[in-house]
Amino acid sequence: MIKVRDIRKSYGQLEVLRGIDLDVKRGEVMSIVGPSGAGKTTLLQIVGTLDRPDSGEVMFDGENILRLNDNKQAAFRNANIGFVFQFHQLLPEFTVLENVAMPALIGGRPRTEAYSRAKELIDYLGLGSRMDHKPMQLSGGERQRAAVARALINRPSVILADEPSGSLDSRNREELHKLFFDLRRDMGQTFVIVTHDEALAGQCDRIVHMNDGKITEISTNATTI
Repeated sequence: MIKVRDIRKSYGQLEVLRGIDLDVKRGEVMSIVGPSGAGKTTLLQIVGTLDRPDSGEVMFDGENILRLNDNKQAAFRNANIGFVFQFHQLLPEFTVLENVAMPALIGGRPRTEAYSRAKELIDYLGLGSRMDHKPMQLSGGERQRAAVARALINRPSVILADEPSGSLDSRNREELHKLFFDLRRDMGQTFVIVTHDEALAGQCDRIVHMNDGKITEISTNATTI
C-alpha cells in the first residue's frame, strides 16, 4: 500500500533521515521504535505529508504523493490519513462530537452525514455518554479515544500514531493498545505507530528499528501472522 524509497531529510547540518526504504502492507499494525533522535517522528510526518523530505519518494497505492502541491496534499491527507498524537490535540472549545466530526466537515461532507458518522464512531469507542462533553471534562484515556474517533472519521487507509499511549497510565495504555487491534479486526484498519512502549511494539505485526536516521532491523512477530 505504501512504499517509501530513499527518503533523506536534513535540518541544516543535521542529517535526520539517511536513505529510508520501507513498505507498509494494507491491514498490518507496524511499530517504529528506536532512541530519541533516531528520526522516527520525522519519518512519520513525511509519510503523512506533514513535512517534505529533501529527496526520495512516498508511493501511496502507486501515486507519488510528494509530487502533489500543498493544496492537493492537504486534500489527500484529509481523505486518506488519520493522525493520533501523544497529547490528543483536541480543540478545547468544541465538544467530543464536534471534534470528531471536524475532519469530515473540512473535507466537504454534509453536516448531517458528518455528525451521523461521528456518532457511530463515538458509540463504537464507548464514549456515547460523553458526546456533548468538552475535552477538559474527559479523562486522559477518553481524550485519546476521541482522538482515535476523529482519526477514523473519513475512513482513512492508514492511521499514523506518534507515541499515542505516551501520556496515559498503564490501564489506559492497555485499553488503547487493545483498541488498535480491535479496529484492525473490525475495520481492516492499517496502523503505523511510533512508540517507546515495548509492550505495544511487541504486539505489532512488524517492528521497525531505527537509529541515527537509518532502519537497522525489521523484525516480524510470528504470533500475529
